[in-house]
Parts: sequence; C-alpha cells; structure tokens
Amino acid sequence: MKVNEYDVIVIGASNSGGMAACAAAEKGAKVLVIDKMKSTHYLYRLSLAAVGTKAQKKAGIDIDKYQLINYLCAFAQDNVDQKLLWTWVNNSAATVDWLEDNVLKPHGAHLYAQKDAHYQTLINTAFPTEHDVTNKQHEDIFYGNWVIEKAQELGADFLWQTKLEHLITENGVVTGLIAKKMATSEVLELRAKKGVIICTGGYGSNEALMQKWNPLGLKKNVYSDSPRDDGSGQLAAVEIGAWRDEEPAEIIFDRGAVPVGTNTNDYYVKSWEDVGYFWLGSYPLLKLNLNGERVGNESAPYEFDMNRATKQPGYLQVALWDDATMNNLKQFHTLGCARLNWPGFYNTDENKEEINNRVKEGFIQKANSIAELAQKLHLPVENVQNSVASYNQMCEQGQDTQFGKEDFRLVPIKTGAYYGAIYGGRLLATLDGLRINTKMQVLNTQGQVIPHLYAAGNASGGFFWGSYPDHVPGLTASHAQTFGRLAGQQAAN
Repeated sequence: MKVNEYDVIVIGASNSGGMAACAAAEKGAKVLVIDKMKSTHYLYRLSLAAVGTKAQKKAGIDIDKYQLINYLCAFAQDNVDQKLLWTWVNNSAATVDWLEDNVLKPHGAHLYAQKDAHYQTLINTAFPTEHDVTNKQHEDIFYGNWVIEKAQELGADFLWQTKLEHLITENGVVTGLIAKKMATSEVLELRAKKGVIICTGGYGSNEALMQKWNPLGLKKNVYSDSPRDDGSGQLAAVEIGAWRDEEPAEIIFDRGAVPVGTNTNDYYVKSWEDVGYFWLGSYPLLKLNLNGERVGNESAPYEFDMNRATKQPGYLQVALWDDATMNNLKQFHTLGCARLNWPGFYNTDENKEEINNRVKEGFIQKANSIAELAQKLHLPVENVQNSVASYNQMCEQGQDTQFGKEDFRLVPIKTGAYYGAIYGGRLLATLDGLRINTKMQVLNTQGQVIPHLYAAGNASGGFFWGSYPDHVPGLTASHAQTFGRLAGQQAAN
C-alpha cells in the first residue's frame, strides 16, 4: 500500500473544504483534498451571510452583532456554544471579502448585499445578512469550480472519487487516514504532518444514521436534497473518541410535494433532481392538515412549517391557493430564497411553469371547485369547504382572528381554478456534528482536544440546534466557509 505524506489533508471539497484548502495552501502548507464524488461545483451556495463586509458597507447596511447573536442564542434556546457564534460573526466579513476579491472578481462576478429584511411579527424576525453571488446582469453565478481552481493555483492537490475509511492515530494524535478509491477499490494510506480537516457534511441520506441521530427528521422530511451526505466523516471521528452533538439540527425547506396518499414512513427520496419540488410551499398560503383543518399561523420560517406538521396526522400539510393568488405573489413579501424575482429563485411566470409541471406529474391537484379539489386530495370535503370559507371571511375583514397572520399576507381563495398540494420537508442538510473549539479542533467526549484533528461545515457541531434560522439568510454556507477557512489556517500553523 502506497503511503503519501502531506502537511494538511482536507476531507471533502465543498464549501468548508474548498475554503480550508485555500487557506492552508496560502500559508505554505502542502495540501491534499480528497472527495468521494467527481466534483462539488453546484454545492457552493449562492447566498452567503456575513456582518461588516465591504459589500454591506457600500450598500449602507449596518447590523448590530450583539442583537444578531442574542437572537441566534434565543432561537436555539441557548443550545449552542456562544463562543462559536462569536467566532463566526467576527470572522465572517473577512471570509466573504476574501472570496469576493480572490475568487469572484477575477471572473467578473461580485457580491450583492441584500438590504431587505422586512418583518412585522416576532416569529419572522429577520436580519439583512444576505450576500448573493452574481454579475452585472444579475445572474446567479455557480462559482464552486473557481474555488477549486484557486486552491489548485495555490498548490493544493485533489483526489476525486476517493472516500475516507478510517482515521489513523498514534499515541492519541491524528497522523493521517485510510482512504479507498471508489472506482478501483484501491486502498490508500495518506499521512498528514500537521492536521486532518473533516469537511464531509452531514448524514441526511444515511437512513440508518437518521434513525439513530434524528428519527423525527425521517418523518417530517420526504426528500433528502443532499444524496452525498452519508455521515462518513463524523463516523470516522466518533470511532476514535470524538464528541458529537447529542440533539439534532437541520435545515429544511417546506417544498416537498408528494403524491396523494403518501405515507411518510415509506417515502424518503434521495436525489439531486428536485423531484416534487414545490417552491410555493414556502409562501404563507392557507395550509391545512390531512383532516382539512387549519392548525396555525402559516407565516413563519420554513422549518416551523414542517415542525407544525409533526403535531398533525401523517406529518404532512396541505397548501391551497387559486389562480388569483398566482398573480399576486408579490403581496406576500417573502425573503431569502423564497423571494419573488431575483435574488430569489423564481419570478411569477417561472413559478406558474413549475406549478403546471407538478400538476402534470401528479404532485399538485387542480380543480374547478373547492369540493372537487378536496376530493382529489382525499380530504374531508366539508371540513375543507368550512376552512376555506372561514379563511376567506378573515381575508375580507383584513384580520386573522384565528391565528394572527399579518394582514398583508391574507389572500382569499375564491377565484378558480383551484390548486392543492400535499407536502412535507426537503432536508437540505443535517447541522448537528462533531464538537469543536474556536480553533476548529475536534474535542473528545471529555471535552479535550484530539490533536491534529479539525472539523468545519456541517460535519462540525455546537453552532445550530433544532431548526435552522432561515431569516438570517446564508448562515449555513457562511458558517461552512468561515469555519473552513479558519480550520485551514489553524491546521497549517
């Protein structure tokens, strides 16, 4: 078995791994990156959070760090390591600025700092942290290959289709790893003189680990949008005594339309292909349970929508709307990736096209009356009719006297055609991971550093708990890139 020696080995080439490789190579380290797939091009996220960037200063955006961190701690009920939150907020601008100056601008791209973070209610508290990767034409720019090219320019080597099997330790110090070439099953022994950085992401597509670490996530999610997330990096670290979060955290989109009659115990699709994608699910439409009853305020963060569904039969929800709704989407004033028009994903025409496609595929039902729609959705007709009538009355009055939704988001359903979708969660990523300190060093179960082992991105823990705070747009990607950069710098020392 051939042994190869480096200063720093990075496991995983996506947001955290690519940035770790660049940072370590910048400091003169001999760097190797291994990744079990062929590329990570589309995994680099288009929206990045930060506080105090050049782009924000140019746009006149000033975010109070103390207010933001206090909000994040309250959101997680303080089930986080506050030192890690402060490490992020104090280093996020430097990371985002480095990306813009060294990766984006040389290719004619830049960051657009989004000012809009409008909200009226406590549950929708939002911060203008969003930076969107774009160009002069306001197009979405997929820049992942540029990060890889930058790392290679700085001297980093890459081994694709190479999977971590085990970490190597000597007297408690991590000195390398055993990896396997996916195409040939060749086993490699790779040595790292200064450090190994785990950037392998979460475990959302490993159903056995989901059942062990996040069983409720299997019920409220019907799709996993990260089929490469097998938890291998976390498992390898746990194998040598690493400490990991004891409660789950996850980022979920409420956009997973399913066929009528779906049982969530039997439906968990792992795919890149956006099967059943239902972007309108993130809009505060009228939403019912499978008994045809309205059960809460639909105007809330994405994941709260799916949390609400876990208290209802079948762990699913039903969204209802009509043609008039489709022509008035701007009224909802959605934020983040649910935003209408750029820098959101869709404009009105594109959204209509997606709805029509889902109707053809059977993921969305279309009818000429509420009664017909209820029948097609296999819901109690009378309950649905009563729920719609009651909701329409509140819309006309301009006040949600049942659950208190903002008045500007009250849109009646009374002009056919009528539409309905049964939907669950799309698991973008699990966010619970290996416990680390502010130097990105992995800790053992006694809270002590495991020498020469680092972690960043979704493989690292202590930063999120429970639901993801999506009204701090771009936080997951920024957490990954910022901590990846810090891990690379620390490991190269």
